[in-house]
Amino acid sequence: MIPIPETEIDRLIAEDVGFGDLTTRALGIVGQPGRIGFAARDPMVACATEEAARILNRLGAVPRLLVASGTAVTPGTLLLEATGAAGALHAGWKVAQTLMEWSAGIASAVRDIRDAARAVTPGITIACTRKSVPLTRAFSIKAVLAGGGAMHRTGLGDTILVFPEHRAFLRDEELAVTIARLRAAAPERAIVVEVADPDDAVRAAAAGADVVQLEKFSPDAVAELRARLSDAGTFHARIAAAGGVTAMNAAAYAKAGADILVTSAPYMARPRDVQVRITAG
Repeated sequence: MIPIPETEIDRLIAEDVGFGDLTTRALGIVGQPGRIGFAARDPMVACATEEAARILNRLGAVPRLLVASGTAVTPGTLLLEATGAAGALHAGWKVAQTLMEWSAGIASAVRDIRDAARAVTPGITIACTRKSVPLTRAFSIKAVLAGGGAMHRTGLGDTILVFPEHRAFLRDEELAVTIARLRAAAPERAIVVEVADPDDAVRAAAAGADVVQLEKFSPDAVAELRARLSDAGTFHARIAAAGGVTAMNAAAYAKAGADILVTSAPYMARPRDVQVRITAG
């Protein structure tokens, strides 16, 4: 799991509690002791429970973490509880709950895709793109990893991925020349080339691409390309199927011969419901 900096915790708190809790203050219950518990209402892969605990702790409560991120749980499972003053519990309530629900939605969606694909091809990689909701990258990456996926790219600086939009600026340069230049510039990095048609995919593999990324190919088209690459002797190139990959078609893409499934679908997943109970005393 990646470390989430304290600044992210503070930013979440400030967004919701930046000017205090008017209701709790007006009722005069800020200092009264109480207890809060967060339980899964849906089946889910728990996520961001550690950060939820840090939120409560930062506000002055004493949390007890019961379920770690990445754990599949059933409805009714208690994820986290804390004791402390009512002011701290109410201040952390919605921030912690919403973070766990949203993160669990992503993690659970990744796990669903991974399980569907690995039922056909054990070990296949589910890689999520960098198309997360803006300003949520750190938590999104944590959720992807908690679900058993990998990051396709964490940002522009960590991989070489040549899009057709890059090649538009290279005029008529042969792809083999482009790949040779990239290897000289970044010799330790794999080179991924995205293609939109089978002929270009074969050319990219023959030119030495480590990964050929197939943009919106159907499973049948992936299978046909896998056969062509094998016949052409360029089977060394890994095939990444990208665009429209979900839990519904992950098995079909795995059966077709994709080595990597690239998706951004989990970022739009429905949050998983977390039930909260607050009691006095």
